[in-house]
Amino acid sequence: MDFGISFPQTQIGNDPVVIRNFVETAEELGFERLTLVDHILGAREAKDAPWAVHYTIEYGFHEPMTLFAWIAGFTKTIRLVTANVVLPQRQTELVAKQAAEIDILTGGRLDLGIGVGW
Repeated sequence: MDFGISFPQTQIGNDPVVIRNFVETAEELGFERLTLVDHILGAREAKDAPWAVHYTIEYGFHEPMTLFAWIAGFTKTIRLVTANVVLPQRQTELVAKQAAEIDILTGGRLDLGIGVGW
């Protein structure tokens, strides 16, 4: 059985040391994949929900392609999984180029999940 771990988007904060420690620990513990969700913008309907966390400097929502490119530089085995890149909010050709670049730099460790919206 394979095991993966979800990146704690809104809980982890913005400290690169904390993020790196989380990812390296996951890899050291033997997790096969790191899953990262994508939201460029918050859902308007969720803005005032009691569970909503707004996109602020304190509670960022990390962009998958940028974060995975950075993570690729210090990991060796863990697969990087987007779940899911919201394709209509992005230029398709750019997503393809970014995904290919990350996949090449990681030796084939990117799994690209795409979707149509929040």
